[in-house]
Amino acid sequence: MSIVRQVLSVNTAQATPMMIGDRRILTGIHKRAVSSAAQPHRVAVRPMGLEGDEQSDLTVHGGLSKAVYAYPHEHYGFWQTVRSQAKAQEWGAPLPHGMMGENLTLTGLLESDAYVGDVLQFPDCALAISEPRRPCYKFEAVMGFKQAVKMMAQSGYCGFYLAVRQPGTLAAGEAYELVPGPREVSIAELFRAKMRRDAAG
Repeated sequence: MSIVRQVLSVNTAQATPMMIGDRRILTGIHKRAVSSAAQPHRVAVRPMGLEGDEQSDLTVHGGLSKAVYAYPHEHYGFWQTVRSQAKAQEWGAPLPHGMMGENLTLTGLLESDAYVGDVLQFPDCALAISEPRRPCYKFEAVMGFKQAVKMMAQSGYCGFYLAVRQPGTLAAGEAYELVPGPREVSIAELFRAKMRRDAAG
């Protein structure tokens, strides 16, 4: 069976205030679709990220090597299930694209098959895989249950950052080609190594 590699949604957000406990923080994690199957208009891709998108903490998000964050749609069912169980609620509506804080909701590329240096070639731009996403307290707050960071660390469902190799535009519904790089380390391997190092303190 052939792999369908496609962008389901292009998501952006402006940095906005959010209360986490008694702290008021600025975050750009609340991504929502600006290009979807229903409205597949084009979004500009620039060296520092997507048009209309903001990152509030450039020490962990954004910059040239982390300009765009992609997340596999294949993991959404997992998060739907664990979130419903942790919050002791009935199975609700499907989680909206962008819920993981991602700019691109993709199909056809999991962390184990995504290698640092691989290139996602779209019709009008090219993005190079750079590193895994580290789970943080903001992700936990958005997901609404305390085990969210631990669940991402254990599952390895982290998604991956992309550097802009060739600026251009993107739209939901577009297919992409995976152009292999050196293939020395996968996102899954690098994520496990980073989680072990963090756990070791």
